[in-house]
Amino acid sequence: MKNRMVRVNELLKRSISEIIRKELTFEKGLITVSDVKVSPDLKNATVYFGVIGKDASAEHEALKALMGNRSKIQALMSKDVVIKYTPHLKFVLDTSIERGVRVLQILDDIGLAEPESDEDENNQPS
Repeated sequence: MKNRMVRVNELLKRSISEIIRKELTFEKGLITVSDVKVSPDLKNATVYFGVIGKDASAEHEALKALMGNRSKIQALMSKDVVIKYTPHLKFVLDTSIERGVRVLQILDDIGLAEPESDEDENNQPS
């Protein structure tokens, strides 16, 4: 049963991503679907999305655009993915991408702050 839910989640993620890419025009950035979690009864699905863009209000605008087009996305998804029920979509902003980028920036900063002692030790004759 667990493998089935994983497959359904991935199938819905791909379908919703493609629908958003083709049908939704969003000028402030790129909307990416990072994950979809479907309830065990297949009646509800939470869509986690992120926004790649430079505008600070892009995330809020993307949420408004997705919620405004929720029924259209849901209808197109029901034609693409045939399952017992068409899940009711709920969109949630996923900030894990931003957190990951921030962690990578911090790691890069730490790496630049440390002296390159490994190379110095390898270049010295023994």
